[in-house]
Amino acid sequence: MICYSAPGNLMLMGEHAILHGQPAIALAVGNRLSVSLIPRVDEVVTIESELGRYQSALSELTDDSTFSFMVAAIQLCQSKLKQGFDLKVSSQFSDQVGLGSSAAVTASTLACLLNFCGEPVTNDQVFKLALEAVHRVQFGRGSGTDLAASIWGGLIAYEMNGAKVRPLKGTPDIDLFYVGYKMKTPDVIALVNQRAEADPAIYASIYQLMGQVTRAAEEAIESQEWIRVGQLMDQYSGLIDALGVCDTNLADLQFRMRQQSGVLGAKISGSGLGDSVISLGLTNPSEIPYQHLPVSIHSEGLKQESM
Repeated sequence: MICYSAPGNLMLMGEHAILHGQPAIALAVGNRLSVSLIPRVDEVVTIESELGRYQSALSELTDDSTFSFMVAAIQLCQSKLKQGFDLKVSSQFSDQVGLGSSAAVTASTLACLLNFCGEPVTNDQVFKLALEAVHRVQFGRGSGTDLAASIWGGLIAYEMNGAKVRPLKGTPDIDLFYVGYKMKTPDVIALVNQRAEADPAIYASIYQLMGQVTRAAEEAIESQEWIRVGQLMDQYSGLIDALGVCDTNLADLQFRMRQQSGVLGAKISGSGLGDSVISLGLTNPSEIPYQHLPVSIHSEGLKQESM
């Protein structure tokens, strides 16, 4: 058996602007997802997880919306695969709460497949193939920020241009609450793009400001100025609001989290119009009437598990 695991991830800063040439900051959490591969003697491929079961012939892989990222990963390695296999997915977090399950499962699957084919399993190679798999599924969309966080682990700065990953210092306390619903990221991005077409200059300025705030946050993290990072998170929150993707519940949740004595800053983590709010610093969950998702920053990224 071959088994690899990757952590879930969260966006700390850079939402939306990352797609317009600006940097992002993301992090890996302690909640992990693992994929195990068991070789078969035939050419059948199966996938099993809490979401269901998939089966297909290796030579004629069928599409499946539930396992689209894993199937895309297999397709990328298809020419090197000589026999079938069973893949089993096990996760410490739900795919419904915005912790980057798609990135974690894509990276872990590709690591298993590369190992199975006798290829080197490096962060750079897994990232390259995983991003190609994501683009296949999402019609060319996807910045790769979530993949970078899950593969490298810890706190990272990332830029799409050249796929540059810069590990950052520090594992400060964070907290996370789920608002109870989320709109799919591609749908949110399409909505923002539609609005941007009506005011291109204004939206370009917003993305530029987002980039400035993110770069300032990267500098503050490197110098361990966490109060400053919290202030910049609040500033970025205002810019996300300016894009029109902060609704009533998200605004309420953010302000409730900021009122907590241990919180330095809070903002939406993700594309908005649902999903989660992240804080720098810890809250008292009993005082906030939303679903609490206990998380922490972990330095360990993609790794092979001993079986």
